[in-house]
Formats: sequence, structure tokens, C-alpha cells
Amino acid sequence: MRYSTHTHRIGMVELTYLLIGALLLLLLGTIAQGQSEIPATKVTKVHAQIQQPLYREYRGVRLGMTAAEARAKLGEPAMKSDEQDFYVVSSTETAQFAYTAQKVVMISIDYTGGVGAPDQRSVVGEGLLLERPDGSLFRMVRYDSERFWVSYNKSASVVPVVTITIGAMK
Repeated sequence: MRYSTHTHRIGMVELTYLLIGALLLLLLGTIAQGQSEIPATKVTKVHAQIQQPLYREYRGVRLGMTAAEARAKLGEPAMKSDEQDFYVVSSTETAQFAYTAQKVVMISIDYTGGVGAPDQRSVVGEGLLLERPDGSLFRMVRYDSERFWVSYNKSASVVPVVTITIGAMK
């Protein structure tokens, strides 16, 4: 019985693909090494026994409620889907609710010009806000034992927008 060495050889097409793949891997490795690390945003961890969450709901809607329960509390949204609802509360206040499996997993409220926004201390506590290079302010507090986080963000635009977000942790 004869064995053919021809069947074990790499053809020209296969060799070309192998070389292109190797070059792409080298290129990606070079690009990845050249990436500068983005400074991490400061996150304050709070132990639930030390400090109770200050801000955990919006207009009676909490994380974990069903979409139907949220809509019953807030009324009909301006835009509605299975994944997200958008409410226009006033000319300076809007709210968004994100759903996973029809349960509220994130609440985000925007206050244009800061009008009607709660004071940052009533949202994220007494700690200092992180001032970013553009002049915006930010602070996030995690409540690991209760599996959610709250953030306060004030933009540095001419008409600042205060955004308060409550999110569930996975």
C-alpha cells in the first residue's frame, strides 16, 4: 500500500490564509499594546450596614418592579417598548426605564439646567464629587449587599444636565 505525501501538503490557498491570519494577529497584538489605559472612574463602595441607600426609587418605581407596575405608577410613556420606556415629565425632566424580562433593571432621570434635581448629597451621600477635566461632576455609590448602584452626574455644558441613574448589578 502506498501513501501519498501529496495529501498532507499545505496548498497555496491555505498557506496564504495562514499567513494573513498570522499577520492580523501580530497587528492586533501591536495595537493592543499601544492602547493607553483609561483612568478608572472612582467608585465609592458603601457597606449597607454602615449606610443605608439614600436614593433607591423614582416616583415610587424601584428596581425589580414589573413594567406594568412601573407604568401603573407613572402613566403612559411617551415612547414604549418591551426593553425601555421614556417619559417626559416636564420641560426640564425626563425619565427612562430599562427592562430585562419585563423587570426594571435601570432608572435614569435627566434634569435640564438642574431644575428640580435633588441635591447630590441626598442621592450619593456626603462624599466629594469627582471633577472631570471638562468640568463635569460625577459620583457613583455601590450597594453590593443590595445588588444595585446609584450615580450622580452633572454635565459641564452651557445648560448643565443633571443625570441620576439607579442600576441593578448582575
